[in-house]
Amino acid sequence: MPLAPIAEDSVVTRIRSIAVEAWLPVLLVGLWWFVSSSSSSFYFPPLREIMTRFADLWFSDQFVVHVVPSLRNFGIGFLLGVTIGILCGLALGSMPQTRRALSPTLEFIRATPVIALVPLTIVLLGTDVVQKVAIIAFACMWPTLLNTVDGVRAVDPLVRDVARSYRLGRWDSTMRVFLRSATPQIIAGMRTSVAVAVVAMVGSELFASSEGIGYFVLQSQRTYAMTDMWAGLIMLGLLGYGLNLLFALLERRTLRWHRLRLETTAAQ
Repeated sequence: MPLAPIAEDSVVTRIRSIAVEAWLPVLLVGLWWFVSSSSSSFYFPPLREIMTRFADLWFSDQFVVHVVPSLRNFGIGFLLGVTIGILCGLALGSMPQTRRALSPTLEFIRATPVIALVPLTIVLLGTDVVQKVAIIAFACMWPTLLNTVDGVRAVDPLVRDVARSYRLGRWDSTMRVFLRSATPQIIAGMRTSVAVAVVAMVGSELFASSEGIGYFVLQSQRTYAMTDMWAGLIMLGLLGYGLNLLFALLERRTLRWHRLRLETTAAQ
């Protein structure tokens, strides 16, 4: 019997949370629909027409032609970038002298806008999938790398001393001590990398490309297909929101142990 009130409270809490998150988007969409309903502007068509075109485009083979390649490039580039970021971050975080020696060079490279590198990568890698994956990987590597370094540097000195007392080697110390302790900050960096990767994905498709959602939006603008352009922008927004939501769910499951530890510490 006591489980019923708990379940009801959980449902009510979830509904309240959804309402808090959804009220502003629903309000903005409603205002957009109302304001644009009588629009005769070529550049700002009614939302009703945009959504009709959205359904015609993305519930057809255009989804496979443009959205699927973008998601493929995003997935490969993101996994490659965060893997490199975590490995390099663990190495730099655990080797202070190496970090100080490489810091100026890394800061210079990191400060270079990723879009500015697109022409260079086209020259070096061509215009196929490899070039787009490289741009995405480069962009999303940095938030993960920097957060990993900060996470390793923040490891409790007492924990480091315990690892030394057990005579753990560098590999064991890195995997069992540094990686686990830095996991919350690594995950936070990866979540930032999701947003950065979406921007890089679109940017890589604006140059010398023949597929992808970024290419579709650009071509629609160039051919003055404004309804198509708006439908593409809405799809981009939904993709970004969906990817962020998916990663948030993954983050919640991965860091469940961390939240429980914080709650236990706060209760003591």
